[in-house]
Amino acid sequence: MQLRTEKQVRELQEITIKTDTRDILSHATIQAEGIEDYFLVDIDAHVTETQFWSEIIELIDNDVIRQMGQAMAARPGTANTALLNSQPGVAFQNVYGRIPHQLTLAEAVDGSECHHFTHLARRSMDAMGLDYQVVFPTPMLVLGMHPQEDIEAAVGRAYNRWLIERILPDDERIKGLLYLPFNSPKACEDIVRDFGDAKGVIGFTVTCTRNRPVHHDQYMKLYAMIEETGKPLAFHSGFHWGDPSFLQLNRFISMHALSFVHYSLIHLTNWVINGLPERFPKLKLVWVESGLAWVPFIMQRLDHEFMMRVCEAPMLKRPPSEYIREMYFTSQPLERSNMKLLESTFDAMKAETQLLFASDWPHWDFDPPSSITTIPFLSEQAKRNILGLNAARVFNLEVKRMRPRAREVLAARPGVS
Repeated sequence: MQLRTEKQVRELQEITIKTDTRDILSHATIQAEGIEDYFLVDIDAHVTETQFWSEIIELIDNDVIRQMGQAMAARPGTANTALLNSQPGVAFQNVYGRIPHQLTLAEAVDGSECHHFTHLARRSMDAMGLDYQVVFPTPMLVLGMHPQEDIEAAVGRAYNRWLIERILPDDERIKGLLYLPFNSPKACEDIVRDFGDAKGVIGFTVTCTRNRPVHHDQYMKLYAMIEETGKPLAFHSGFHWGDPSFLQLNRFISMHALSFVHYSLIHLTNWVINGLPERFPKLKLVWVESGLAWVPFIMQRLDHEFMMRVCEAPMLKRPPSEYIREMYFTSQPLERSNMKLLESTFDAMKAETQLLFASDWPHWDFDPPSSITTIPFLSEQAKRNILGLNAARVFNLEVKRMRPRAREVLAARPGVS
């Protein structure tokens, strides 16, 4: 890895909503020089969609809900929250406002040849040395808890249209997973049918933060439709302090640590025990943003129960852990505090073939590619697989270089000579 001059890294006194992405990620760009010949795919990055909320509301098909949203957005203080059920006052995700970069990406961009978000996505991809990046929404991650199912369906469809019509055509390096308003199975089926073949769409996503049984019969047609496309289904987790399970927790750190895993544990358990891997053997499943420490726990726990109660899982032909090892998981947030435990986790889940790199950018607790390259027990091939080759196989991506060289990215940053 080559050393850079001091001018190519600037010390930031604070990170604000206007801080340049390239400054925040300058160390990651330097690190990217050491992996120039890798193929890199980021399976989990985010757009703060409420920054462009008026664009999304105007794409709502339902006239009544669209007009409701526009009327709400016109009121003072509600322009970016109309129709949503997010709770900004208790999110605390940005360390009580101390690192607000993710709230609104308000940094300046040059030119207008593409959407503002596309400019910023290119900056993050170039700075981290990514060939492709998959974009998820952010406030909409809790839309599954919305009390009005028709609003989730309307907003979810509008977001998909915004992604397909405004963002994905701008840059082939940006990829999307269609948001499925899971509380309305028919609306999900319509989205798969209407948008599943759209350019840049490489899969489908269900937000985990919801209380719906994934094994219910009403979803079987949906799963069959997705399986036929050959594209994966991702369950993206999140937090919801209003869930009765978490009202006992008095600190954000406690709720944040448990909730992402909580929802994934429930949905994965229902998926496996009710035999969905046997019913849909070709459907590729991806679990996003729950970390990895929970995976060996649930494998061991379900196997233990299964050996005593086989009759309660009559569709299973193998122990639960064997089905889980065939699923895919994203790396962020990667629990690196104990390398011995992490190595055991990687071994249990067959990480070399089943783990997909994810950054979670622009959230301040993101993981750069070095979170994988610096793991001491991984082989060179395992690092290459996790950072991009596994994703290419799962999402049917062509393995080719799409990014500029790190040296060029560093040299092109404002203020660097």
